[in-house]
Amino acid sequence: MPGDATTLPLPDGLAGTPRIRRLLGRPAGAFAGTEVRARVAVVALLAIVILSGLLVIMAADRPSLLSATTHSNFFPGWMAGPLGGLWPGLTRNGTTLKYLFTGAVLVMYAAYLVAIAYAPRLPVRWVITAIVAVHGILLLAPPLALTDVFNYVNYGRMEIVHHLNPYTTIPILEPHNDPSFVLSNWHQLLSPYGPLFTLLTFAVVPLGVAASFWALKGILMVASLATLVLVWRCAQLLGRDPLSAVILVGLNPIVLVWGLGGDHNDFLMLFFIMLAFYLLLRARAGGRDVSRPDGAVADGGERRQAQSRPRSMAALLLPEIGAGAALITATAIKASAGVLLPVVLASLLRSRRALLNVVLGMVLAGALVGFVSLLAFGLHIPDLNTQSRLVTNESVPNLIGLAIGVGGENETIRVFMSGVLAASILACCWLSWRRRDAITASGWASVALLVTLSWVLPCYVLWALPLAAVSSSRRLRNAVLVLGVYLIIAWAPASGLLWNAIGFHPEKTSLGRLHQRYVKELLY
Repeated sequence: MPGDATTLPLPDGLAGTPRIRRLLGRPAGAFAGTEVRARVAVVALLAIVILSGLLVIMAADRPSLLSATTHSNFFPGWMAGPLGGLWPGLTRNGTTLKYLFTGAVLVMYAAYLVAIAYAPRLPVRWVITAIVAVHGILLLAPPLALTDVFNYVNYGRMEIVHHLNPYTTIPILEPHNDPSFVLSNWHQLLSPYGPLFTLLTFAVVPLGVAASFWALKGILMVASLATLVLVWRCAQLLGRDPLSAVILVGLNPIVLVWGLGGDHNDFLMLFFIMLAFYLLLRARAGGRDVSRPDGAVADGGERRQAQSRPRSMAALLLPEIGAGAALITATAIKASAGVLLPVVLASLLRSRRALLNVVLGMVLAGALVGFVSLLAFGLHIPDLNTQSRLVTNESVPNLIGLAIGVGGENETIRVFMSGVLAASILACCWLSWRRRDAITASGWASVALLVTLSWVLPCYVLWALPLAAVSSSRRLRNAVLVLGVYLIIAWAPASGLLWNAIGFHPEKTSLGRLHQRYVKELLY
């Protein structure tokens, strides 16, 4: 009929867009399906936000297994935060709390997978609001599940307050009346943290223990959000969907609960890794951003036009030099980033100028970091050797040892897994050189590191997530999502109840008891 809106012609420019062409080609029922999927995606976002708040309120209410640094007679108000005591009727049954925590994380992960699948149906502002909301919620949380944050504070106080080098003196030798000593737990372990991160812990010492805790939480939250901005920009420069990319990283429940909630320093390392890749992508674009504001990448003609414009020497050199410096900075924060150095360099072997610039940035940053580290710590480095000998029961090397009947990871398996990691890095270097794709190859190198480690924490999945998010490899993204399921099964509180039910007790083998004894010796 004349008044039917379908009889109105669309403007030529609008009718010719790919999105409108796809819509016009769909049957009428497809629009109803699209609306349903959009609603499901929004519900998934709300579930992640609401359950994040629920977990934080549960952990902040009273001392429990949900906050690893608390015990029955110790949970100061400054640690509980502003959400403490909001749920006085919360159960005190430890088993029930384990089920509540585990169930919430599982539902969050299912909602996360839904959000990834239906990302194109979600409004950008809703996703950004959800990401900012969960970051704000976790900022208010007491330390969840992990105890690392007070080890950070304690190592910093050892140097500034007691003049004890954390790379040469174990914490058990510091005065035990220091307020951070009773909150930390790695009392027999020399600091394994990189010199730049350790210097950061020095900087917050004058604030006191409580304010140092909250300052580090704030720094890590800012680093996480800044990393997500870089993920968005990298996805745009690569012509990929930036919304899907930030959902993959920013709404991952493992990253939220064990990473942000556990106040882990991996966020600082990942910020500099993603900064390096962003700068390399900018350099590839000739120092110019040829992506559109809405995320659609310019067509070939616009790219050629942008690349034909005059470019300053600084626009060509500085991003590559900065990328090299950023990679060294990441490694000086946490040594895990070091596995990416050869992979990135391999991708540049066919471009002598880019290779020399990146190496120059690495050399300059390495010299500066070395000089600063020498002044602060002398000729001493983080104790990575001791930490590398720690074993978690459900790490892949330990599971291999159990599967072949030797009772867990032994020295032979440790050497074998080190060989697997070395071979994997070489394979990633070849992949990076052959395809000139350092991002995908670096993502696989991070996965290889995670799988071959004997001491693995759930937040380590963050090492590969941002790289998988901007990579063209669907297999890499699937591998990271599967790793997430594995880490939840290994670390969820209720998993111990499952192991008891099926008679799985890796800690009761002779090697398992040895591993547990070694950890306890370092802890107490």
